[in-house]
Amino acid sequence: MPISAAFIMLSAMRDIKKIPVFSTLGEDDIKDLKDYFTAEEYRKKDSIFAEGDASDWLYGVLEGKVKITKLSAEGKEIILEVISPGDVFGAIAVMRGFPYPANAVAMEDTRLLKISRNNFLKILDGYPSVMYCMMQNIGDRMKGSHESLKNIALEKVSSRIAALLLKLAEKSGRETPEGTVIDFRLTKQDIADMVGTTVETSIRTMSQFKKNGIVAEEEGQIVIKDPEKLRALAY
Repeated sequence: MPISAAFIMLSAMRDIKKIPVFSTLGEDDIKDLKDYFTAEEYRKKDSIFAEGDASDWLYGVLEGKVKITKLSAEGKEIILEVISPGDVFGAIAVMRGFPYPANAVAMEDTRLLKISRNNFLKILDGYPSVMYCMMQNIGDRMKGSHESLKNIALEKVSSRIAALLLKLAEKSGRETPEGTVIDFRLTKQDIADMVGTTVETSIRTMSQFKKNGIVAEEEGQIVIKDPEKLRALAY
């Protein structure tokens, strides 16, 4: 095999292995299936798909972050979920064949792995282990969505923001001597959109957290300095 072709194959195999729902595929399986997958790059704020688009592709995040959003009746953007490297999105719509129920937008420069609906259904049919992993992924995501909705309905704003920061730190945290860094830029507007409040309330709450030494900000990233106090606020 020519060196360039071998490099392309190895690169494709590495990309597929980065997405945990496909991690049960063996090396020979991936070699057979690699042509099903395509890597694409998106710039910050690029639209990946819009609510109502045909669900032609399943996506996995290789690098960067993607936000899943909907617009309220007043036209306000609500962030339903932040998708991090290793996660897939669009799965339920793809598997059921209905249009995407929300929007997907790159939060930063992002690299995605995508697979067409037809090819993804072929993999699910031929590899039950992938189906099992996908069902686990969907179940975990639905549980997270249920908890988020419960928090919005029942908890005060400070508790909702504290729970959000803990969730993001668990998913995208990076340990440093100063604390746990949420490893992407998160604006006060993003926080407000994710917990269902106003940006003014988000600013006031985060300022109070900083004043109490619970969090700090470094180069636009949030640092959790006292996770125990944050947990006490969240639960």
